[in-house]
Amino acid sequence: MNIEAALKEAMNIDGALGAALVDWESGMSLGTIGGGKYLDLDVAAAGNTEVIRAKMRTMESLRLDDTIEDILITLVKQYHLIRLSKSSRNEQGLFLYLVLERQKANLALARHSLRRIENDLSV
Repeated sequence: MNIEAALKEAMNIDGALGAALVDWESGMSLGTIGGGKYLDLDVAAAGNTEVIRAKMRTMESLRLDDTIEDILITLVKQYHLIRLSKSSRNEQGLFLYLVLERQKANLALARHSLRRIENDLSV
C-alpha cells in the first residue's frame, strides 16, 4: 500500500481527524490528510518528532533492549497515536501519526487498524 492509500485508510478509522506519515529523523511529513484550522499536521509532525527523540534517548539511557511500538498522548477531547514504522529498507525512522476525536474513537480498534496499515505500507 502506498502513502496516499495508507493515509486514506487511516482516515476511515472511527473518530479520525487527521493522519500523517512522518520521517522522525528530519521531522518532515511524507504525506498528510485531514487536519484543518485547529490541527496543523505539519506542526504536529515536527513536535511529535521531538517526543520520539526524547523517548529514544531515555530508552538508551536506561539501556532498554526493546523497541517502541506506539506512543499514546491522551487529551481531554482527543487521542494522538504515534505508531513507529520501518521503511521498506527495514530502517526505523518513520511514524504514522493519527489524531482521533475521543468521543467517537475506540482506542483498541484504532491501534489495531493502525498496526495493520503500518504492516501493509511500503515506502
